[in-house]
Amino acid sequence: MPSAKAALDTLCNPENEVSAHYLIAADGAVMALVPEALRAWHAGAGRWGRVSDVNSRSIGIELCNDGFSPFAAAQMDALTDLLRGIRARWGIRPERVIGHSDMAPGRKIDPGARFDWRRLAHAGLAVWPDPCGSADTAGFVPLMRAFGYTATDNPDVLLQVFRLRFRPWASGPLDTTDAGLIHNLARRFPVDVNAACT
Repeated sequence: MPSAKAALDTLCNPENEVSAHYLIAADGAVMALVPEALRAWHAGAGRWGRVSDVNSRSIGIELCNDGFSPFAAAQMDALTDLLRGIRARWGIRPERVIGHSDMAPGRKIDPGARFDWRRLAHAGLAVWPDPCGSADTAGFVPLMRAFGYTATDNPDVLLQVFRLRFRPWASGPLDTTDAGLIHNLARRFPVDVNAACT
């Protein structure tokens, strides 16, 4: 969306059949659109772990961004504050904070390569893999499933979505660095099928 107003108009129009609990503008303004206890329609078809109805098990936050630009500092500050409150109210662990691209790989690409996942991880609001060298690439798909990526078994799509979040500037075929990073994540944060996510 070109602006927060355009995004708000889209999210508030019943004909679009899409909604979110929150919308955060580039200037950091937070708009509460759907009460957290109610279902919003932000995720669509997708899966995380064994959760196949993500809309019913999540709190959706939309960020006003064109998908190619860096996210403004004020917007990231507002997101950090909002996430802290949501996590405290609902007991959501950092590994359950995911992007739409995580739960619908190949169909959704947001929040995109410019989103600062590492910043959220440093604040304890998301996860980031420890630098751990390399690992055998043969276990990449099972390790992705163990971490939570269960919407597809297509290794090419899984590599694309993994790099979008954890190695956005990497290119080429699956390598031992990718395998080492997902090995680290799957070992530290195996999926919990009963937890909620945002």
